[in-house]
Amino acid sequence: MKSVCLVLGAGAGIGGTVATKFASEGYHSCLCRRTDQNGLNKLVSNIEKQGGSANGYLVDAIEENVLEDLIVSIEKEIGPIEVLVYNLGAQSGMKPLHETTLKEFEWGWRMADLGLFRVAKVLCPLMEERGSGTFLVTSATAAMRGNKNQHSHAPAMGGRRMLCQTLNDEFSPKGIHVAHIVVDGMVDAPDTLGKMLGEEMFKQLRESKGMEHDGLILPEKIAETYYHLSQQHRSAWTHELDLRAFSDSAWWNN
Repeated sequence: MKSVCLVLGAGAGIGGTVATKFASEGYHSCLCRRTDQNGLNKLVSNIEKQGGSANGYLVDAIEENVLEDLIVSIEKEIGPIEVLVYNLGAQSGMKPLHETTLKEFEWGWRMADLGLFRVAKVLCPLMEERGSGTFLVTSATAAMRGNKNQHSHAPAMGGRRMLCQTLNDEFSPKGIHVAHIVVDGMVDAPDTLGKMLGEEMFKQLRESKGMEHDGLILPEKIAETYYHLSQQHRSAWTHELDLRAFSDSAWWNN
């Protein structure tokens, strides 16, 4: 049975690229996303064409017992989940308070925090029994600082950060490495940033700031960092880091 890298939130940006990287390093990648079966099939097919092994699942993380049942099934049918990549976004848009609905606020919490909690409840005992495991949790600048019009996103991501710290305090001595990764900048990803901006604006941004200018964070380089974190020696684990392009100011200066 192969060691498994489970990616929750496997779009064509960070998630799918990280899954591809781990597959290239010998893991079996399990890619999960909520919609777009064709896009999911394409990611899995590309991994297999490169000599890796993977499979994909359409999963709605908010549905009751879906995440729990998925983990149990993978552990039984494919192999031990050695690496979890929790890459589920919780951004419902930049809106003033009067436009932010209760449903949006709750949805952000469910995606950012409750989903991670549910996964940990099932997966941490399994990793603890094996004496090893890695949680790589994608986060955002909003986890570090609340900004205007982030009434849903900032509290949700701040909670994600605190949950990572709490999991670390309990499970790090038991061999489980939890890394909270702050993506402090715009990622060159068509199905996240591209969808938010629209095709034309995204194209203009790539031409002016990205591509050869290296001003947008490249998913392939993010994937290299994720893999590095998973291979760290326990005497020098990284528990939190932030990633940004060289030309951007850090969150605390911006």
